Amino acid sequence: MFDSLQLPPPLAAALTKQGIVEPTDVQQAVIPAVMNGQDLLVSAQTGSGKTVAFALPLMLRYNRTATARTGIRALVLVPTRELARQIHQVCRQLGSGIQVGSFSLTGGATFKEQNAALRKVPDILIATPGRLAEHLKQGSVDLSDIDCLVLDEADRMLDMGFRDEVLSIIEQCPVERQTLLLSATLDHRGVIGLAKKLLNEPETIALHEARAVPDNIAQQFILSDDDAFKEKQVLALLSKMGRQPVIIFTNTIVKAERLQARLRNGERRSGLLHGNLTQDERNAVVSGLRSGKFKTLVTTDVAARGLDLPDVALVINFDLARKGDEYVHRVGRTGRAGQEGKAISLIAPNEWNLLASIQRYTGQIFERIELPGLKSSYQGPAKVRASGKAYGKKKPKKKTTGKAKSAAKKPAPKRPRSTPAERDGSAPMRRRKPTSGEG
Repeated sequence: MFDSLQLPPPLAAALTKQGIVEPTDVQQAVIPAVMNGQDLLVSAQTGSGKTVAFALPLMLRYNRTATARTGIRALVLVPTRELARQIHQVCRQLGSGIQVGSFSLTGGATFKEQNAALRKVPDILIATPGRLAEHLKQGSVDLSDIDCLVLDEADRMLDMGFRDEVLSIIEQCPVERQTLLLSATLDHRGVIGLAKKLLNEPETIALHEARAVPDNIAQQFILSDDDAFKEKQVLALLSKMGRQPVIIFTNTIVKAERLQARLRNGERRSGLLHGNLTQDERNAVVSGLRSGKFKTLVTTDVAARGLDLPDVALVINFDLARKGDEYVHRVGRTGRAGQEGKAISLIAPNEWNLLASIQRYTGQIFERIELPGLKSSYQGPAKVRASGKAYGKKKPKKKTTGKAKSAAKKPAPKRPRSTPAERDGSAPMRRRKPTSGEG
């Protein structure tokens, strides 16, 4: 397919340098539609090559098409800094040889240096809604020449509360434009509403069930007693990985810091990534992973989306993800671009029911394995329901006295219904009604 696009030699060389020789399913479906100017509603699995699917046709368009417009030509809105940085890296690699420029606009950098970059007017702007909204208020960004708007991971942006910012940004884009909306799932109520509002006769491309983990990723779990036992299991798993990159997910920053400190003195250097780090600190960690300085990354869900490290051999869930979609995005950090990958979850007693819920969410059963010499005392519930969840202990019924029974039967007096103004405190003050015998 790439041959039929008649790519300029520098662009073809950039694809080859990234190891992209044959298009993925999503690239085969999306690239022709983008080149035809259609609005698109796209759902595909993580790691399926979505970024190249929309970036490559934009590169071809801006390389071949002269325009009287002098402003930014494409806007890509994303929920997180990490995803913005990842997309910018792809665009920079593809566009460097054909003079198609891009810029990533996110929090964590000063307005002064961002304004200097914006004055160069990149062809493609990748931005998080919050920081872009701030620049629009300052008047340092002009979106009047946008001909393509991309909303990547739209479901995530809505879940993070960016709906109002996204809509206000879009109001400053031309009505006549191409719009691409990409989401992990198309049955998200907010995504459906956004698509109806923004897309013009869109083509829907849903290649895979968004909840499913790709078949090239082996999913396993190991039973554990507690966090201290999990740390021993992590060390044992890492000892088997040689120099292959590994990502370890925790649910809290405190756990991530503690685990990274435990691993710091081992043979494998480990990096730490979480939301409290500055942008420069985040960039240094990601660069360290790509260069091979770090072979292990301990992180919270800040790295579950947008972090593309093509050679990650193993994802370890030190804590199981709290929701099914976050689990899917976590394990999607391995097995990128069709490579073989593995995800292992460490399951403590309080995580058994969550494991059952996630297996039900993905429609996949994970393989149970054990580590030699590290068998936990917890071996799972004695009895499970049809759903896979453990039977809980029945709570004993409380005995009530005769007086308590009669009090329970007596209905509570109804309170007078308050008005909205009274509830939000904006109602005027009222005088207290006099009781009998007063005034």
